[in-house]
Amino acid sequence: MFAAMNQIASVALGDTNSLSGLGGLQGATSAAPASAAAESAPFSDLLTDAVGQVSQLETQAQATAAGLMTGSGVDVHQAMIATEKASMAFELALAVRNKAVQAYQQVMSMQF
Repeated sequence: MFAAMNQIASVALGDTNSLSGLGGLQGATSAAPASAAAESAPFSDLLTDAVGQVSQLETQAQATAAGLMTGSGVDVHQAMIATEKASMAFELALAVRNKAVQAYQQVMSMQF
């Protein structure tokens, strides 16, 4: 998930070299054969997987925080690491969503 999110974030920040690694956008940026584009995952699948993994990280963070509070053998640093992982993943997903909405709004404001 993080590899796909890193590629998406680098695209959002303007690194066009990383576009070749994104499955759904590969055919739009390079002269790759049609069979290579068909084998890669669609962009929507990448986003769906990323959201699912963000949810999983949040669930793990909640479990470690609950374990810390109940004293069931979870160390403070484990709870903090899990919480920060979930927080960073959520912030990255939010930034990608904001960029997608911004791109959609720009396309919709174009005049033909």
